[in-house]
Amino acid sequence: MAEEAVTESPDLVHADGVRRRDFINIAAVSAAGVAGVSILYPLISQMSASADVLAASSTEVDISSIKPGQAIKGVFRKQPVFIRNLTPKEIAEANAVPVDSLRDPQSLAERTKEGKENWLITMGVCTHLGCVPLGAGEGESKGEFGGYFCPCHGSSYDTAARIRKGPAPKNLEVPEYAFTSDTVVKIG
Repeated sequence: MAEEAVTESPDLVHADGVRRRDFINIAAVSAAGVAGVSILYPLISQMSASADVLAASSTEVDISSIKPGQAIKGVFRKQPVFIRNLTPKEIAEANAVPVDSLRDPQSLAERTKEGKENWLITMGVCTHLGCVPLGAGEGESKGEFGGYFCPCHGSSYDTAARIRKGPAPKNLEVPEYAFTSDTVVKIG
């Protein structure tokens, strides 16, 4: 009798129940998955914010030296920010204005934090064409409503930084902020 050559069929099931073809398929898919992740991870991670952008996403300001009636200018995300310590008279003037008579109706309470109504924090950018209003610096014109005055086109804001006169369509923007202590505010 002639000796028959014994060849294994690729579909031959081994004792552990896995065929060679299945093992090769699993190994190939696993290698493709690892290669795909190693290619996609750098592409996706480069889209996240860099360290310098994350550092500029918030800023802390010490407000302990700002006396009632004073304001300071700061910088937040490369734009000016105004931090104003309102006097009781300025708060009363802002609360005396009927909200429904305003172009962009907001009360002072909506623009400040509860328990810290004397602290008004707004972006220092006019909502008309992006000029920087006057009124935060010592001796600057505060306009006819005692808040801020934009010298570019004559927009006047009241003590709550709400638009009262001029071409600006909206109030000065109030950024996200929180008091981390009685003397420090974190903007952003």
